[in-house]
Amino acid sequence: MRRNVERRAALVDAAIEVLAREGARGLTFRAVDAEAGVPAGTASNYFAKRDDLFTQAGGRIYERLQPDAATLARTFEGPRDLAKVTEVLRGTVGRVAEFRTGYLALLELRLEATRRPELRSVLTERVRADVEANVAHHLDSGLPGDATTVRLLYLALNWLIVEHLTLPGVFSDDEVQELVAVAVERAAPR
Repeated sequence: MRRNVERRAALVDAAIEVLAREGARGLTFRAVDAEAGVPAGTASNYFAKRDDLFTQAGGRIYERLQPDAATLARTFEGPRDLAKVTEVLRGTVGRVAEFRTGYLALLELRLEATRRPELRSVLTERVRADVEANVAHHLDSGLPGDATTVRLLYLALNWLIVEHLTLPGVFSDDEVQELVAVAVERAAPR
């Protein structure tokens, strides 16, 4: 297998775009090559099988969705109240919405994981680690709410994001922002 890290990343990013646009059935080496603008056969030189594309795309989506260090540091600035939780989560929803194709590809991967045990294992591990990292960060930051609050908000906001990205006419941008605030208010213990 080839080792050009930049080319591999470009191919995985192309796989994400193909997944978002064509779904799991459309994710072929040929489609990835075309999306990446590379010669036919390039993807098959980097990935032994299609399953490798699925698992690496899943990992790359999470890498690209991670907040940068400055964004994480802002969690610790100012008062640690419900308004701060709302601010942080509105930022999260915005960051996910900006990477629409990544989130749509992730939905495709989740569906495909019901048929591919290896992919299911990779995604389960990654999502579990992501949720637990969110819980730990929240608790370390001193924000109101406990681990259950974080998990409830994770579940509620994930479905809000699904609605917003797949059926954008259901809730306006303003309604999305308001629903984030209401979810925080109702999920956080008093």
